[in-house]
Amino acid sequence: MAKAEVQPPSPFKEMSERLFKLEVPVQILKPATGFDLNELWKEDPAIYEILRTSSTVEEARRRLFDYLNELEWDYFTGKRVEHPLIEATAHDAIKVFRNIISPRNEVYTGFSALSYLWRIARGDEKALEEVDVGFLLEFKHLFKAINARPDIYPAKYAEGLPYVDFRRMHGRQAGIARSNYLDMLARRMNEYLNKYPTGLDPEVIELRKKNKQKILEYFGGTEDDWWDYKWHFKNVIKGTKGLRALKELTKIPEEYERSIELAIKFKVPFGISPYYLHLFDLDNPGTIDHQPRSQVLPPLHTVSEIIAHRDEREYYFDFMGEHDTSPHPLITRRYPMVAIIKASNTCPQICVYCQRNWEIETALDPRGVPSKKNIDDAIDWFAEHPEIKDILITGGDPFVLSDDFLIDHIVKRFAELDHIMHIRIGTRILVTVPMRISEETAEKLGSYVEPGKRNVTIVTHVESASEVTPEMATAVERIKKNGMYIYNQQVFTFWVSRRFETVKLRMALKKVGIDPYYSFYTKGKWETKDYVIPVARIQQERKEEARLLPGTFRTDEPVFNVPRLGKNHLRAWQDHELIMIRPDGRRVYLWHPWEKYIQLVDPYVYTDIVSIRMYLDKLQEVFGEDPEDYKSIWYYY
Repeated sequence: MAKAEVQPPSPFKEMSERLFKLEVPVQILKPATGFDLNELWKEDPAIYEILRTSSTVEEARRRLFDYLNELEWDYFTGKRVEHPLIEATAHDAIKVFRNIISPRNEVYTGFSALSYLWRIARGDEKALEEVDVGFLLEFKHLFKAINARPDIYPAKYAEGLPYVDFRRMHGRQAGIARSNYLDMLARRMNEYLNKYPTGLDPEVIELRKKNKQKILEYFGGTEDDWWDYKWHFKNVIKGTKGLRALKELTKIPEEYERSIELAIKFKVPFGISPYYLHLFDLDNPGTIDHQPRSQVLPPLHTVSEIIAHRDEREYYFDFMGEHDTSPHPLITRRYPMVAIIKASNTCPQICVYCQRNWEIETALDPRGVPSKKNIDDAIDWFAEHPEIKDILITGGDPFVLSDDFLIDHIVKRFAELDHIMHIRIGTRILVTVPMRISEETAEKLGSYVEPGKRNVTIVTHVESASEVTPEMATAVERIKKNGMYIYNQQVFTFWVSRRFETVKLRMALKKVGIDPYYSFYTKGKWETKDYVIPVARIQQERKEEARLLPGTFRTDEPVFNVPRLGKNHLRAWQDHELIMIRPDGRRVYLWHPWEKYIQLVDPYVYTDIVSIRMYLDKLQEVFGEDPEDYKSIWYYY
């Protein structure tokens, strides 16, 4: 079988070498050797014929471009008439297919999906060994879409619902029918929501009361100790002693026990607060506590990767390129009017997928607290930059610092800068140790709110409805009572990505008074591959699940944080392009910077850490989810 010919040097090569790229290994987990190719080619026999009868890849490329152009012209001219929503998907898919077979994108990504399709169509059995089943499934759904047969409508949760045809029904009759339809849709939605408990549910509260008592007895604490944040700080579960406590208080799978042992031995960040441990189901692990456990128990892959690169850790794991965006020690700046000061490089507990795992050593590490001089030097830098109006005090977690240092010194100094109109504190303390927010702390922090001059805001990180508790509600009430707002930044990981799971979080947040702010696409860090979802899933969640909520509940914006450059919107076509399908089925995107219409800044080439096929298989394996419930995911580009 002839191979794809070697192409001459590309005019795109110089540009390709300038682009930032995420390099991740190719994974072929399910070779396509057993895949029924008729399932692929029946979706577009014309494409199969073009590929099969082309003597070279370049001939196939030219003929495919002509075919796609003609097909698109048929839609535009009305020669082929489809429902406008179906046609819109077809146009999107045609654009994507053209992207995938373009020479430019082959140079940018270093892959040629077309060459694999060409070889497979011409009977090259070796090619089927070199691609994952997910690769062929991507093209199966792409072929369906360009031919106006996307497997989208209706969504599984809307199957059988009698939609109102306003062409045949009007007035009160139409209004009643529409209302009845919406009732049925809401009931279907509730069937999903009921799968996800919140920390506000009476039965969960009772379970956690027992957990609390068990933890207090183990550490020799009292009810008063439980409400003393210093007691939680003192008894953070870390090190060999902490692992022993963890094993005695709850069941830990053998793999996780091994990974924690290695984390302790090689100083990989690890730690759990007693309060957060009580969010587990201590007696029945993995039932309702998938998310809290995954948040703090590091998988073996994560620990092994960090150990393997421990000598180069500082740069290897700095996915966001903070070394390149730090104009002064402790400061990160990516935007014109806002900058970050890292007031603490440690936390009361460690999130496995922490963005700053390259500089955080362990929970409550005294070495992670900058000196007063270093903090003052950083604040002096802000004093010299009046362009900055918004300061984010973050870390780590600033609330590991005393009120005297954090509020009476750091916040006070920023409040003395006339050009700072907004002071934000980024913290997960509402989730990890909510007792840290005392009446006195909230009142003291709120004293720096000056209406008409300066606002003070808390930005937190609640992952699931399970983390929303009465203790959190108490802390939130104290903060809001003193004139401050609270916003949430969820990281959309695998463990919170089931249908309507994040909707349940948004609803729980609104109950306690927190406004959704950002939904972050999980950082594309290879060491955290067990947490990453395909880009398409967060797009799907926003369109199909969040959209069913009232507008004030879905105030969060899904974003991708482009390394070195900053956040860009996930919903907007103009902010990214799907440019390639790799042999293992993972999608490759060209991500545009937020400065796109301001300055010619080079884009970023990003590869999904997992393919859609890998993701759907894992959902089924871990949670027993039906892949059909997510069938439209293939059509989010």
